[in-house]
Amino acid sequence: MPASARPKRPSLEDVAARAGVSRATVSRVVNGTPTVDAAIAARVDQAVRELGYQPNLSARALVSKRTDTLALVASESDARVFGDPFFSRIVRGSTLEASAAGMQLVLFMPQDPDELDRAERYVRSGAVDGVLLISQHETYDPLPGALIQAGIPVVIGGRPFDESLGVAYVDNDNVTGGRLAARRLVEIGRRRIGTITGPQDMSAGIDRLEGFRSELGEAFRPDLVVHGEFTQQSGMEAARRLLADAPDVDGLFAASDLMALGAFQALHQAGRRVPEDVAVVGFDDIQVAASAFPPLTTVRQQTVLQGRAMVRLLMARARPDLELPPLPGLPGPASDPHLVLPVELVVRESA
Repeated sequence: MPASARPKRPSLEDVAARAGVSRATVSRVVNGTPTVDAAIAARVDQAVRELGYQPNLSARALVSKRTDTLALVASESDARVFGDPFFSRIVRGSTLEASAAGMQLVLFMPQDPDELDRAERYVRSGAVDGVLLISQHETYDPLPGALIQAGIPVVIGGRPFDESLGVAYVDNDNVTGGRLAARRLVEIGRRRIGTITGPQDMSAGIDRLEGFRSELGEAFRPDLVVHGEFTQQSGMEAARRLLADAPDVDGLFAASDLMALGAFQALHQAGRRVPEDVAVVGFDDIQVAASAFPPLTTVRQQTVLQGRAMVRLLMARARPDLELPPLPGLPGPASDPHLVLPVELVVRESA
């Protein structure tokens, strides 16, 4: 379609003419200035609806110094982000809370230094009001420090490795979760209890193992520890290694439900029954945990709430002018820089 044939986009002047007010008045109403008379603001709003006017977001950002946009950065593969329910629930919670605040969310999944550098340049360009970081690994990541140095509000999902940065974060109580899993296996009479850990370059993997180890005390067996990657395939492979080295293991804590489901496969292939021969406890309480065979006993974490709380903490820093209703379920105020959400054991048939 030639440019001359395209419908003309309504302008501020068009809205002003329809409402019978000045262009400046329309601008104040569109930008939410509270000093405009209510009757005049209603006329402007009606004209906006009738004409289908859409504000120029770039121009408004130049005036207001804000973009109404947040970035969510997950340094993981596409398969991991879209295949692991943890990520989808974090994104769901973040999107819900951002939408409630009139914000939009953009997702970055940098997988190498060049992509990470491009993501950093984008957020430092002023294109977003703040940044949410999830899936942080211990390997050196310059992004948190660089953003903080640039004055960009940042909130991390999970306990950060470098707490000297003073960055705000929202975590689940992974240490207590590991304790609950170990305690359950001991209470039902299991004596040779192994674990498939999460990655040991991630705080969640480290903390869940620490809780498991501390709860077992002298009963903890380092030779019954195998490492996984929070994926179903890694859980199956780790369980096979464990069974090869310790065929008499009778209890197993998998530090994620996906790894527990992988362990189910390995145990079935080895002719071991769950829970009769090996009791299994997972971590997450993803949707399929209740419908697994047998249904999976697991530690429930609140990942949707975690995503929502991360946005709340970010908004408290990036947009303190916004007044949001209370968010139920938080263990402290939404402005608290360090929130740790409680977890609970959900008992089903696997343990």
